[in-house]
Amino acid sequence: MREEKYDQLKVKVYGSRREMGQAAAADVAAAIGQILAEKEECNMIFAAAPSQNEMLEALRENRNIPWERVRAFHMDEYCGLDPKASQCFGNFLDRTLFMQVNMRARYYLREAGKTPEEICRNYSDLLRQYPVDIVCLGIGENGHIAFNDPPVADFKDAELVKLVKLDEVCRMQQVHDGCFASIDQVPVCAVTLTIPALCAARYMFCVVPAATKARAVRAACTGPVEESCPASVLRRHPGAALYLDPDSSSLLE
Repeated sequence: MREEKYDQLKVKVYGSRREMGQAAAADVAAAIGQILAEKEECNMIFAAAPSQNEMLEALRENRNIPWERVRAFHMDEYCGLDPKASQCFGNFLDRTLFMQVNMRARYYLREAGKTPEEICRNYSDLLRQYPVDIVCLGIGENGHIAFNDPPVADFKDAELVKLVKLDEVCRMQQVHDGCFASIDQVPVCAVTLTIPALCAARYMFCVVPAATKARAVRAACTGPVEESCPASVLRRHPGAALYLDPDSSSLLE
C-alpha cells in the first residue's frame, strides 16, 4: 500500500481490488467504533454499485461491528423502475448488506413517498432527524458522487435530496457495470442525495476500483475543485479517504 494526499483528501493505493475493499472495510469498522464510543447510534449512508462489492463483503463478514446500533440510508435511486427490479439500489444493498446484518433501522428512498417530490421531502426530513456520521461512496466515470452528475452537481446545493436527470455517461456506466443490457433500459431520472448532504458526514470512505474510473480519479485528485468533476469536493473534506486499486490509480503520478 502507498498513501498520498491531495489537499485534505487521503489517497490509499493497494495491490489488488480485494485488498482495497478489505482495507476500506477495516477503516469503516474502526470509524463506526469511534462514533459509537461517543454516542448511542451511528448513522450511515451507503452507495449501491459493483465497485463497492469487496468492501461490503468484508463489512458483512466482520462479526465485531455492532450493527444493532447502526441506522442505514442509501444515496440514490432510479425513478420509474419496478420496485422489485434487481437494479434498484435499495434491492442491491439488501442483497449485499442491509438484510445480511441486524441493523437498527434501514431507510429506503423508494419507501419515502409516492412521488419524487414527496420522496425528496420526506427523506430530507429523515436526514435532518438522524444527522449522518459516515458515508461509504464511490466515484462515477464522469466524476459523479451519488447521482450528482456534472450538469446538476452543486457544491452549495440548498437541498438535501433532489430529483435529477442522468447524463449519458452516467447511464452508459450502468451498462458497463453489467446492470443493464443497453442504455435504452437505463432510467433517465433519479432521486439523489446532494453533495452537501453527503459532505455533512464526519467521515467519507470512497472506494473506486477499475480502469474505467482512472480518468475520473485523476480529475478528482489533480484537477480543479469544481462541479465539472463533482468528486473533487472530497479534497475539501478533512475526514475523506479514497481507496484505489492498480487500475483506478494508473493515471496518478
